[in-house]
Amino acid sequence: MRLLVVSNRLPVTVINKDKKLLFQESVGGLVSGISAYLDSLKGSSFIESDYLWVGWPGITLSGEQEKELKYRDLAEFHAYPVFVPEETMDKFYHGFCNKTIWPLFHYFPSYAAFDEDCWDCYLEVNKLFCNTVLEMCKPDDIVWIHDYHLMLLPALLRKRAPDIPIGFFLHIPFPSFEIFRLLPRKWSREILEGLLGADLIGFHTYDYTQNFLRCVLRMLGYEHNMGKLILESHNVMVDTFPMGIDFGKYQNVAKSAEVKKRRNQLLKQVADHKIIMSADRLDYSKGILNRLKGYDAFLDKNPDYHEKVILILLVVPSRIGVEKYQQMKKQIDEYVGKINGKFGSLTWTPIIYLYKYESLYPLVALYSISDIALITPLRDGMNLIAKEYVSARIDQTGVLILSEMAGAAKELGEAILINPNSIEEISDALKQALEMREEEQIRRNRIMQTRLQRYDVVKWAEDFIHKLTSSRIDYNRFKARFLNPAVWSSLIRDYKNARKRLILLDYDGTLVPFADRPELAKPDNAILRLLESLHEDSQNEVVIISGRDRKNLESWFGSLGIGLVAEHGAWIKESKGEWNLMEMMTADWKPHLYTILENYADRLPGAFIEEKDFSLVWHYRMSDPEQSSIRAKELLDDLVNFTANINVQILQGNKVIEVRNSDINKGTGTLHFLSGEAYDFILAIGDDWTDEDLFKVLPESAYTIRVGMTWSYARFNLMNYKQVQQLLQDIVS
Repeated sequence: MRLLVVSNRLPVTVINKDKKLLFQESVGGLVSGISAYLDSLKGSSFIESDYLWVGWPGITLSGEQEKELKYRDLAEFHAYPVFVPEETMDKFYHGFCNKTIWPLFHYFPSYAAFDEDCWDCYLEVNKLFCNTVLEMCKPDDIVWIHDYHLMLLPALLRKRAPDIPIGFFLHIPFPSFEIFRLLPRKWSREILEGLLGADLIGFHTYDYTQNFLRCVLRMLGYEHNMGKLILESHNVMVDTFPMGIDFGKYQNVAKSAEVKKRRNQLLKQVADHKIIMSADRLDYSKGILNRLKGYDAFLDKNPDYHEKVILILLVVPSRIGVEKYQQMKKQIDEYVGKINGKFGSLTWTPIIYLYKYESLYPLVALYSISDIALITPLRDGMNLIAKEYVSARIDQTGVLILSEMAGAAKELGEAILINPNSIEEISDALKQALEMREEEQIRRNRIMQTRLQRYDVVKWAEDFIHKLTSSRIDYNRFKARFLNPAVWSSLIRDYKNARKRLILLDYDGTLVPFADRPELAKPDNAILRLLESLHEDSQNEVVIISGRDRKNLESWFGSLGIGLVAEHGAWIKESKGEWNLMEMMTADWKPHLYTILENYADRLPGAFIEEKDFSLVWHYRMSDPEQSSIRAKELLDDLVNFTANINVQILQGNKVIEVRNSDINKGTGTLHFLSGEAYDFILAIGDDWTDEDLFKVLPESAYTIRVGMTWSYARFNLMNYKQVQQLLQDIVS
């Protein structure tokens, strides 16, 4: 079993210098985290140590250089490049990814641009990645896709290679429905459908997971059960996996001789000052200006700390050339100058400002001398710097001030958590941190370090891969129930050889798709011809067994002369016979319950009531999916309480709630046709749990088929109504 890691960038960046290809290690939490996991696989029996990393090499090359890079130079890095035209990559990366998705998902909608050309390039690049992955993929490979650049890729892969296990992890926040819906409807739906191509979708926090599931419900109408979504082609698990760091690595680096040397040098420079450390990439989501304002307010309110504290502000250059980032850089420069000019003296500079990238050892040295880490993003998927700071504090002293808007805040609750939009909270937190007793610092950090050590980046990745493989095993076990070609052929052969056949067919969701309103699901000419062909064979008894009322069934199928069962078995009409009531029933309960159903229909726009002879149906297919889910649960509770002493049954179907007499079901209707006849071939097909009563009463030799991906008393499953139509067409041809 080999792992294919797919991300926007490769773990190495290619540089074309004097017509020579050079390589340098890519930076970022994703590369370092996944690399630590891949290193841990050596000697593992779970996944082979062999892996392949697929991504953009960071450069556009000539044809010969592409071949050289693809087949020789990147082999030692276990990497395989995706080549993208320069203009396309610019509109993909700087356009859609960083001018649309990044600001929107980080709750800066006013910064978001909605450019159709950039969207087209986003789709094109995802297709290029799909082609490359399929080019390299082997039958037993696992594909793990990362981050917002490739949200369409899972569905593209699923369509062309349905048997590949696919995982997707989002490393940034997933926004609330109110923010996500700002995307044009076509884009938002395609992004959700793209993500749902995966077998497993992971997020850093429970909030992001719930936001995603809510968007899926509101926009696509798919309900979940404990994070599990049942789709036509496969099942999708959606879960929370907070990404860790390589805890042991930061502890070891902090103990190294090089860091100790750098630490001593830094301590000489800052003398006896208390050090506040701030390290972040240049980005408007990081709240750098807010923390400067908070530091400014702290110095204003606490003159006793003048010349006693220093803020080391490390800002890592990012997206150079993008106007909004350059504007922010200018604002930071000006504010640093303002604070240093306002409070500084010949002997004290309140802020030491570094605009540069720091490698691991200098960064850990900075962590080790800092009494306080001030991490205040306005919105952040996780924020690994907070975890790195805590991990690098080998003496367990130091105070972490952390924004509650960072994903890491869910795990690092012992930090001083603040709202980054409150300058006062930042100021007060700095004073609290500076005055915190050492014993309290150690107590808090010990708890956080234990947590970070226990759930490090390797454990994070192992959890994700284990859940992905487990979900795939469950899917393959279920897939064995699907009507495969061999069983399909056997069914048709047994049909041809039989002398007397009974064919029982549900209607809605089985022969035709569901419609917004019951009357809109009228059978077309193709369905009528298919049923007529089945009925014309004198050896066949064809029965439509449905929850619909008899008037509907009569108007649609009465002229065919086939058997009909209405209202789940309340009314039966044999071939060329008349409608008969199965047993004496009363409907005196209907007026009382109608009032309840009507009340809930009034409270849910789009809901309506369908009245039948011996049942009432509350439809909510056209209603807002989130609101209808709540109202449906409330209605079920009310109906259960009200009908405790009434001889009725409450059924919840696909976007419907039905109340009917309890002594009637599709099983009793089926027994009527089984009595007195000896059938040597029985075929029964249905799509919801009301059909389970039908499957239960049939002999084991019958071909019972449940439509959809769900467990059933039926022996087999088919994906959808289209496959049902094809099966029946093959039978009569």
